[in-house]
Amino acid sequence: MIIWLNGTFGAGKTTTAAELAGLLGARTFDTEFVGYLLRTAFPEHQGDFQHLPLWRPLVVENTARVHEHAGTLIIPQTLLVEAYAREIFDGLAERGVPVAHFVLHAEPAELRRRIEESADTVARQWRLDHVDRYGDALPWLRRSATLVPTDGRTPAEVARGIAGRIRN
Repeated sequence: MIIWLNGTFGAGKTTTAAELAGLLGARTFDTEFVGYLLRTAFPEHQGDFQHLPLWRPLVVENTARVHEHAGTLIIPQTLLVEAYAREIFDGLAERGVPVAHFVLHAEPAELRRRIEESADTVARQWRLDHVDRYGDALPWLRRSATLVPTDGRTPAEVARGIAGRIRN
């Protein structure tokens, strides 16, 4: 199966994914590298690589093939556009790869605090710009995923909660 950890920047996806992989004996798989690859091929494209039409089918293809050889994958990737998520999740389902979609949720004030306190100052503005976009996406995320509150919880606690849901 694929365990997709969604949520905006600063929600704790990458750290939680590492914790969860250890608990489940799974591997993490970062679909952002598909975007980085496309940026080398299409340097004229500015902004979010998710908007490149080629990104989504390549994520499906690469994820399905890696899953075939590696088993359970944990993907920490923000998806805030519902149509993009549907394209990826439906594409994986067509290949017989089930996706458990979780959203690591933090309240906006907490997200902003985490982003401001992060050592990564290069991506700070990008992350801050997505807090409101995440809020706009929450209605469809609530319908299509399991929201996992992260306020006041460590990534290890969040990972244990997700692992419990996966095992049941």
